Amino acid sequence: MALAPLASSAHAEEAAKDIKVGFIYVSPVGDEGWSWTHDQGRKMMEELPGVETTMMESVPEGPDAERAIKNMCSKGYNVIVATSFGYMDAMAKMAKRNPKVTFLHCSGYKHSENMTCYFGRMYQARYLTGMVAGAMTKKNEIGYVASFPIPEVVRGINAFTLGVRAVNPDAKVRVVWTRTWYSPDDEKKAAEGLLDVGVDVIAQHQDSAGPQTAAEARGAYSVGYNTDMSAAAPKAHLVAAVWDWNKFYRKFIDEYRAGTWKNGNYWYGIGDGIVDISAYGDMVPADVRAKVEGVKADIISGKYQVFTGPVKDQEGKVRVAEGQVAPDDMLLSMDWFVEGVIGTTK
Repeated sequence: MALAPLASSAHAEEAAKDIKVGFIYVSPVGDEGWSWTHDQGRKMMEELPGVETTMMESVPEGPDAERAIKNMCSKGYNVIVATSFGYMDAMAKMAKRNPKVTFLHCSGYKHSENMTCYFGRMYQARYLTGMVAGAMTKKNEIGYVASFPIPEVVRGINAFTLGVRAVNPDAKVRVVWTRTWYSPDDEKKAAEGLLDVGVDVIAQHQDSAGPQTAAEARGAYSVGYNTDMSAAAPKAHLVAAVWDWNKFYRKFIDEYRAGTWKNGNYWYGIGDGIVDISAYGDMVPADVRAKVEGVKADIISGKYQVFTGPVKDQEGKVRVAEGQVAPDDMLLSMDWFVEGVIGTTK
């Protein structure tokens, strides 16, 4: 879904020239996870004639991000892509200072004449993976290793929990915050702590496979994120919520070259191919798969919306009335947990 794009001609005069695109990542690229998914898009661009790319990995949020963006601007990059929420303010600042450069920021909400914010409706895939987890738990206790308590992450936890309880109303989702996007040791230890208190499925909003390997070591199941993490934990891996950024970056580069790209706010769903779920683990029964695939088809067609009321919070207060659908502004500012989550958003 494209939300009210702002017209921009800042790049039009450059459209026919060679394009230099710089990517900035918050974690190592490696061979899985969030930064890896974006780097596949960069590599795709690199293969196109007339396109030159570069990337900087493991750039901390804050002043370091601003310096990285400034450096790319000074080297003549036409397009700069920043792929972490905490890069938003630095990019907005640099966008004002460099009006002829096109800026793309993933997961934030600020946009301007030469800066786009873009993301995917990952909560749709989260809901589906929650259905799988809810069907596979035996203890009705599911653990969730989460990064930071920001709306993006809270929204995903809530969607996952709604999916869990759609198939298993007695199940609970226990959340632990690591306050890091990428720290394999911390993520693994957080998962181990959840396993210690009795959960038998581990889900995550983290970049590494640490929680997956922790689950497999304890004989529990796991739900991955960003990429298919089954190779890291083949005996544990049920399914993963995954990204495919190639479609977005190809769309962008084609329109940029044609001079038709419009900066704005873009939020893509499963039907756009940006978010999806991975292949299922062999242990997931056929009837569970069929049920999940049926809901996936309904989400794509628009027949079903994940946050359809009644939706209650942890205190039992109705946040979305019966028959209503949570509007995007509620989803984008979500700072409360739904019924069934054990934990706090603070």
